[in-house]
Amino acid sequence: MLRRDALGFVFQSFNLVPVMTVAENVDYPLFLAGVPAAERRERVAAQLAAVGLQDHAHHRPDALSGGQRQRVAIARALIKRPRLVIADEPTASLDSHTADQVLDLMRERGHAEGAAFVIATHDSRLTRRCDRMVALLDGRIQ
Repeated sequence: MLRRDALGFVFQSFNLVPVMTVAENVDYPLFLAGVPAAERRERVAAQLAAVGLQDHAHHRPDALSGGQRQRVAIARALIKRPRLVIADEPTASLDSHTADQVLDLMRERGHAEGAAFVIATHDSRLTRRCDRMVALLDGRIQ
C-alpha cells in the first residue's frame, strides 16, 4: 500500500510496458489505484505535457529515444503525486546532453509536484547537481 500510494520509481532500464502506448504506461498506476477514467485522462494529459511528450501519447516505447523513454518513466513516477521518488541510475543509459535534460526535468518536476527524488548513481556529473549527496562505501554512509 505504501509503495503503491506514496512512492514513485524511475529505473535505469525505464521498465515501460512495450505493448502499451506512452499514455497507457503513464496511466497504469492510476488504473491500478482505481482512479476514475475521466480523472486519469486529465492527469495523464497534464503530466505528458509537463514532460514535453503530449505529441507522443499514442506511440509505443520502442518508437522513442532513450531520453523520451526516461521522460515517460518520470511522468509515470509522478502521476500518483508521491512525496518521494526513488531513481536508480536514471541517466546511466543516456548521453551527456540527454542526461542533463533528464536531471533538469527531475528537478523541475519534483519541485513543481512537491516530491523529493532520491537518486542512486555512480555518475559524478549528476551528483554535482543534486541538492544533497550521501555517499555509501562498503555498506557505510560516508
